[in-house]
Amino acid sequence: MSRPASPLTETPAAAAFSRQSAHFDSTYGSNDIIAYKRARVRAATVRWLRPGSRILELNAGTGEDALYLAGQGHRVHATDLSTGMLEALGRKVRAAGAGDSVTWEQCSFEALDGLQHRGPFDHLFSNFGGLNCTGDLPSVLRQASVLLRPGGTATLVIIPPFCLWETLLLFKGEFRTALRRFFSHGGRTATIDGLPFTCWYYSPRAVRRMVAEEFDVLDLEGLCTLVPPSYRERFPQRWPRLYRILQRLEDRFKSSRPWRGIGDYFIITLRKKS
Repeated sequence: MSRPASPLTETPAAAAFSRQSAHFDSTYGSNDIIAYKRARVRAATVRWLRPGSRILELNAGTGEDALYLAGQGHRVHATDLSTGMLEALGRKVRAAGAGDSVTWEQCSFEALDGLQHRGPFDHLFSNFGGLNCTGDLPSVLRQASVLLRPGGTATLVIIPPFCLWETLLLFKGEFRTALRRFFSHGGRTATIDGLPFTCWYYSPRAVRRMVAEEFDVLDLEGLCTLVPPSYRERFPQRWPRLYRILQRLEDRFKSSRPWRGIGDYFIITLRKKS
């Protein structure tokens, strides 16, 4: 484990997630849709990992994915700018006795070059839209690329500017939710636990352009395209049969057009060029 000599200044997004860290696991741990999302992301990740990979995780949150990947025999260096999230992660790693496999460090997206002494890594991992908290994703990806060995891979889960499910909420009169991603080129205000911060949305096409010089795209999947977004957490209990049908359909068409680009998220897997 390593920590900075003194805590870094949190961005508004990091401060919001620090506040949320106190109840994050209890709030979302029983959400069936989040469980489905995690299973999908993990399957898309481990598919490309070599045994005993060294993984750099960005926006690690409370450490759920870091501990899972460590349990698969990998070593994870988990980073986040949120003090609260890292404190929760540290408690979970110590309770699991996983300190030999999971290390953690407070780090900003804008300071990834400070991790060069820890590289090179075999894989870069970022889940559930953490990268949407930066308005300069090309710079973040360039810095991250330097930390990967040639041929190393990356799994990034990013929120796109269009979500089919959210757009359909127009018909329910939920206009604020349905339109919140539209006209978002300069970023849109999001709120967690009463704290506002700016969120930027990136399409698969835009991310492909950002990484074209340094990465090849190995795979692209839509996530929560037919399955509803996880904030519709009661959907699986209210309509269990329909929910199972939507799961099967999404699993079948996740990599097909147009589904791979119109979900609540997309999963893009990259390989660094030699």
